Amino acid sequence: MCRLSFQLMVAVLVTLSSSSYVAFTQRNLSLSARVAGQVRYALGGAPADKILVRLENFGGGVVNEILTDRTGKFGFSGLVPDQYTVIVRAPGYVEMQKQIDLKTNNSEYVIFQLMADRSEKQPRLGSSALVDANVPAAAQKEFHLAETALGTGNRQGIEEGIRHLERAVSIYPRFVEAHLRLGTAWMDLGQWDKAEQALQKTVEVDPRAANAYFALGEIYLRQKKYEQAEKALQSGLAVETRSASAHLTLARVYWDRVAGLKEENQWRPSLEKSYQEVKQALELDPNLAGAHLLKGNLYFKVRRAADALHEYEEYLRLDPHGQFAGSTRTLVEKIRKALAEQKP
Repeated sequence: MCRLSFQLMVAVLVTLSSSSYVAFTQRNLSLSARVAGQVRYALGGAPADKILVRLENFGGGVVNEILTDRTGKFGFSGLVPDQYTVIVRAPGYVEMQKQIDLKTNNSEYVIFQLMADRSEKQPRLGSSALVDANVPAAAQKEFHLAETALGTGNRQGIEEGIRHLERAVSIYPRFVEAHLRLGTAWMDLGQWDKAEQALQKTVEVDPRAANAYFALGEIYLRQKKYEQAEKALQSGLAVETRSASAHLTLARVYWDRVAGLKEENQWRPSLEKSYQEVKQALELDPNLAGAHLLKGNLYFKVRRAADALHEYEEYLRLDPHGQFAGSTRTLVEKIRKALAEQKP
């Protein structure tokens, strides 16, 4: 094989047998449906960042729950054709639901507009679907003001939102959603220690707050605290097993903790775990661009250039303007050239 070089992250592949590959393919063919959408504030139309969206089977039972991104968007992939209910809950806003039929269409796109709820009781955003009637009106008001400020997406708005959230948790220290939102807001500002404190408080109040564990995993990964990152992510996945992004983050933890090691017997055990987590992430969300990039690196590490090429091309298709898109395109061209030179 021609010698190839690049400066992307790398990992290692656990080779699949042909029978395992066939089984994997068959599962993905049956899990091809997808629901995506966007959440916005009715007042002003700003995207609603980090709002919890829950997907349930039409007859009951939680399938998955995720937070919206900065643009208010969310997506659930790898679903079986069935009927589902998409539920959006946020303190201070009217709960919204939409029924989705994926038996006739394999994909649906839904839009929600959050409207302020003036009633006394507000739904919870955490792992439980129960209504928390204990949050005082004053704390709810501060949370609502924080969401409006955070919706701007700029630093000034984030800082203003943090002030409102701090008031909310001072009024009601067991306000899970406010602690969680405070932690992710500090993350947006890169204040990792303050973010960690808020997220630790979240799981102290609600040990089943999976998204808080996932956010802590991201923080510890950035700080290269790999054991703490692994523990936090595994705690979150014990509550919510179907989070593709959490499986991908855990895969990154296993890869990063042995980066730079040259002896195979030193890095292989951890990076075998990395592959298993990437595999799980793609089973849950075949359109997760970062997982395809990492899987390509897994193949590349063990010199399976053709397989790596396929994964890199998938990454570029799904995220053509991503952080590593430029470097990946360069690598793709090198692989294509090397493979062409190998042909008789």
